[in-house]
Amino acid sequence: MAQDAHPQFQRGQTPSATGASVGYMSGFGNSFETEALAGALPVGRNSPQRVAYGLYAEQLSGSPFTAPRASNERSWLYRIRPSVLHSGRFAKIDAHRFAVASDAHPHPHSWRTAPCHEVEVPIAQMRWSPVPYPKVPTSFIEGITTMTTCGDAGTQTGMAAHLYHATRSMTDEVFWNADGEFLVVLQEGRLRFRTEFGIIDAEPAEIVIIPRGVKFSVDLLGAYARGYICENYGGAFTLPERGPIGANCLANARDFLTPVAAYEDKDIPTTLTVKWGGALWQTTLGHSPLDVVAWHGNYAPYKYDLRRYSPVGAIGFDHPDPSIFSVLTAPSETPGCSNIDFVIFPERWAVAENTFRPPWYHRNIMSEFMGLVYGQYDAKPQGFTPGAASLHNCMLAHGPDRAAYEHASTVELKPVKLTNTLAFMFETRFPQRVTNFAATTPSLQPDYADCWAGLKKTFDPTRP
Repeated sequence: MAQDAHPQFQRGQTPSATGASVGYMSGFGNSFETEALAGALPVGRNSPQRVAYGLYAEQLSGSPFTAPRASNERSWLYRIRPSVLHSGRFAKIDAHRFAVASDAHPHPHSWRTAPCHEVEVPIAQMRWSPVPYPKVPTSFIEGITTMTTCGDAGTQTGMAAHLYHATRSMTDEVFWNADGEFLVVLQEGRLRFRTEFGIIDAEPAEIVIIPRGVKFSVDLLGAYARGYICENYGGAFTLPERGPIGANCLANARDFLTPVAAYEDKDIPTTLTVKWGGALWQTTLGHSPLDVVAWHGNYAPYKYDLRRYSPVGAIGFDHPDPSIFSVLTAPSETPGCSNIDFVIFPERWAVAENTFRPPWYHRNIMSEFMGLVYGQYDAKPQGFTPGAASLHNCMLAHGPDRAAYEHASTVELKPVKLTNTLAFMFETRFPQRVTNFAATTPSLQPDYADCWAGLKKTFDPTRP
């Protein structure tokens, strides 16, 4: 789809596509405060004896109480019912309950959590064509299909890479995840995320981050939608340090948008599904749990438009490591070695002289799960289409295919703008294990490695 290279953000209260009011607050990691009813938010205190409007005060902590101030995450919510009333007699459900088989894919889509050792990790580069949409109505949560996992959700390390497909809204259905934080990359179709904290409308080329434990529901703002999800089991995503780059460029804090308070006061049967310990649990409530009337704090969902990313690069010769394209990072206990880096390859100018401009051939201690939102990826002009995915695991060589190599090695080097392109990468320090679905789906391209087969020996010791 065509993308606006310079999208204009709407801040404050704005009408959405469905006529409801949607509003945002600007900034990354700010301590926000917002109320849907005037006077609902206590002033100068968190837990008064009686909260206005008969609301309940409740704290949601995303970090230990004693975490350093710079990394301490928590929000105070003022809601119609406390979360202790958002529980019931939970029944465990099979992940295949959230599974839709189709004629094209007889193996059901399914959600997996690390550690997941369904198949041996293949010593091979892997690539998948876009997975077809299911043939029956499928919600955002039902349509989650796990491609890779690594680490251990129980010890809060590693991640999982999922695809999602949705052909219906989550009507009177709510979900929350105790195992990890969601980073959703929209690739096709617009979505509305109704969360405890407010409403987020998002479109392809935007990302939405739902912190661990936050309740939400997803509505379609069109006929269908698909994209990618990184389920982060470790520490929360944050902005990477810029180092010598300085104070500006890359992802700027002002372009991250957090929703203003919006609540549902609905006493109707609502299905609540929880992911906890790698299992799915479900109960039925007599009301909507998205009932927060006011809140303040720094632990909240947010969105970011990847087209606002300001890239930096080589203006002389050679080119820096792809880490210069990091949007968000989930740090580990080892400085400089991330649990996850979220990296993008956006529109940009290529101007380096006497330089092989595409990504060079390399082997990497990190493991890379890659996807394409729109356009063409410069290192893989063939076989890697929007909605596709690839996996280059720890120390497995990869780089431009033969066509990209031959073009980049012989083309006249003039300034060139790479346009209408947006690829991304979930990069982690752990080797990623593929699921049984990923290993057996017809979307797996068995001949992917052949893209390098035509690279010829050109060595000649008599010609420098």
